[in-house]
Parts: sequence; C-alpha cells; structure tokens
Amino acid sequence: MNLTTAEQALKNEFIRQRGYWRPWTEGLLRLNPDFLAAYARYAGYPAATGPLSRKMCELIYVALDGSATHLFRSGLALHMGLALESGASAQEIIEVLQLATAQGLDGCNLGVEILVEELAIAGRDTVLPRDELSAEQRKLRDDYQARFGDWPDFCDHLLRIDPGYFAVMLELLAVAPPSNGLDEKSRGLISLALSACFTSLNPHGLRLQIRRALRLGTDHREILQVLQMTAHLGVHACTVGVPLLLEATGATPDGGDRKAP
Repeated sequence: MNLTTAEQALKNEFIRQRGYWRPWTEGLLRLNPDFLAAYARYAGYPAATGPLSRKMCELIYVALDGSATHLFRSGLALHMGLALESGASAQEIIEVLQLATAQGLDGCNLGVEILVEELAIAGRDTVLPRDELSAEQRKLRDDYQARFGDWPDFCDHLLRIDPGYFAVMLELLAVAPPSNGLDEKSRGLISLALSACFTSLNPHGLRLQIRRALRLGTDHREILQVLQMTAHLGVHACTVGVPLLLEATGATPDGGDRKAP
C-alpha cells in the first residue's frame, strides 16, 4: 500500500507515541485513519502527561495482557519485549506475572464476604467460628498486617473459617521478591491496575489498592495514570477484529507485523 504524505505522517506519529506498528494499525490506516489518529492521541495521553516511567507503563501492560481475565497473547509478547527494551529485568516481569496469578483470589475474597452475609440472612451463621483466635491464627493475622498494613474483612472471615487456607494464601502473597525485582510501590501499582481493569473490575480490591498506594506515598497522578491505562484494553476489539475484517473482505495489510525500531 502506497501511503500518502498524511498517512505516512500518521503512521510515524503512532509509532512515536505507542512504540509499535501492527497489522491492525495498518488496517485502520486504510479503513478509518481518523479513528487511528484519535486512538493514538487517546492512548498516548497518559504516557505523555503522566509521571510513570516508560518501563513502568510497559510492566502495567504486561500485567493487563497477562491477566487470566484477558490473556491477550500477542499483546503480552509485544509489551514484554518493550518492557525489556525499556530496562525491565526478567525478574521484574516474572514478579508482574506472579501478581497477576494472585488476582485469582479476587473471587474468593469477595465470595467469602457474601457467604458470611448470606449465612446470617439464612439463619445459619451459627456454623461460623466465633471463638477467640488461637495463637496460630493471631500470628497469621499479625504476619498479614505486618506485610500489608491493613486487615480487610475477608481476611478475618477466611482466617476464622479456614485458617489452613489463609496460611497458604498468605504464603503465596508474601513470597519475597528477588533482589532485582519490583519495589513495594511498583507492586502496588501493578495490583491496582489488575483490580481496576474493566475485564475483571473489582471495586473492593481497587479501593484497597488505592488506599495502600496512598499510604505508601504514591502520588495521585501516578494512580490516575494507571487507571487511564487500564482503559486501553478496549482497543483489542480492533486488534483482533480489524485483521479478521481484512481477511473476510479479501484484503491483507501491507504493513506487516513490525515493531518500531
């Protein structure tokens, strides 16, 4: 496809802002260049105006694309590569994936709160342990509070109903990061992104992560930038759909599957 001067300028600007060029962007350049230009400005705005580093932005995209609520393989591969190019270590990336693994707890954490409420409504809350915590349970509670600085209701419920599960959950969450892994603030921002993303929106978890981030001294502009970035996954409708449309109409993008140099 021979590009006009305006189209080539748009392509160059997209690569400058987003760092890549893919078949779906080539397809949109053909089919609706105005939308591509608007998307470039929309998706590029947080990175251009927010305080987070390029590396941190790419690690957030790794978390979002690697989340089991989304699992977007091509985006995950792209943003892993861009994260490495931006200076991320393999240890930092594996820690991001570990945080995404822990996202699976969201259903359990929310569900156990609902279970306790519904047992009370059904008059069956007598099955819930009401005794004083044992020494082992108190230690687990103290260890959790020392690690995270809070004590959400779901933790108290889980600790009382199934202390064995609480113990292995805490072990999973508290695995010490490698020496060149993420710092505490970065881990919090990754967890915040996973709770905020619309593919798994967890309002209770999001509030908890924002509260933790503020307690760590995270700037509100950093939190806002993370929230803005989570909305970008919506473009995967185009990422998947545009190449399929081109195939259905007998066209193929000429731009290839190229990353920015």
